[in-house]
Amino acid sequence: MTNHRSGFVNIIGRPNVGKSTLLNAMVGERMSIISNKPQTTRHRIIGLLSDEDFQVVFSDTPGIISKPSYKMHEAMNRFAHSTFEDADLMLLMTEPGEKYEATDPVLVRLAHVEAPKFLVLNKIDTLTPEKIEAWIAQWAALFTFDHVIPISALEKINTDLLLKHIIEALPEGPAYYPKDQITDRPERFFVSEIIREKIFLQYEQEIPYSCEVVVTDFKDTETKEGLPLARISTVIFVSRESQKPILLGKNGAAMKKLATAARQDIEIFLDRKVFLEVHIKVRDNWRDDERVLKHFGYTGS
Repeated sequence: MTNHRSGFVNIIGRPNVGKSTLLNAMVGERMSIISNKPQTTRHRIIGLLSDEDFQVVFSDTPGIISKPSYKMHEAMNRFAHSTFEDADLMLLMTEPGEKYEATDPVLVRLAHVEAPKFLVLNKIDTLTPEKIEAWIAQWAALFTFDHVIPISALEKINTDLLLKHIIEALPEGPAYYPKDQITDRPERFFVSEIIREKIFLQYEQEIPYSCEVVVTDFKDTETKEGLPLARISTVIFVSRESQKPILLGKNGAAMKKLATAARQDIEIFLDRKVFLEVHIKVRDNWRDDERVLKHFGYTGS
């Protein structure tokens, strides 16, 4: 009988390099929201991949922000840096065009991590084989990794190879979570993340970064036909009064579009009908208010 392997695989890297896309590709569920805007991921999110003889506990973190503008950014950096402390395996993810120096704080910290370290070169579908080889050589001169694996998380190129090396590198041990579980987060969290994703996709400039979504009520009931129905109430908090009409749009059209798109994705995620209410409230400068940040979950590691 094969010995069971398990461990914590922590994905780190700068904003927008594809960490969330990789987590989703590995776990086979939409654990993390994705957009082409940086700093989309704000919390540390665990995704579980289990089979008969292994359990991989993936951890997707916010990209490390080199110059935090708000206390929220500082909290996001704490989530990212906490991954250096509890890893059985570290994945540093990068993309074409990114520049690292030997003195980069991430590489300095990574050098002191005893766990195996993999370099994941993402978005290779945009490069020629010659450019991939040159990219590998550049990193070889900079830092020593246990494995260097070029992939495309979006196209799922070499993700099977990456998973194979991950499982081989994990220590022997028991499962940390039930084998049928895919995350440590409750449904409420993913409902708020889906709504936040729609905000990122629909609005421009500062609006997505100024919003936080909170689920205020979540009840499982039934439709008149006896089908499962989730009644969900949510609040989108904005940091200034002037942002409220932008979210609403003319005659509330923008908010209606947002709520419809979110409800459709929430129904797919929950696998049941959803009645969704979305309200807007102003919480002045919430990104710099420690009490509010704590309420929104930006505490701990």
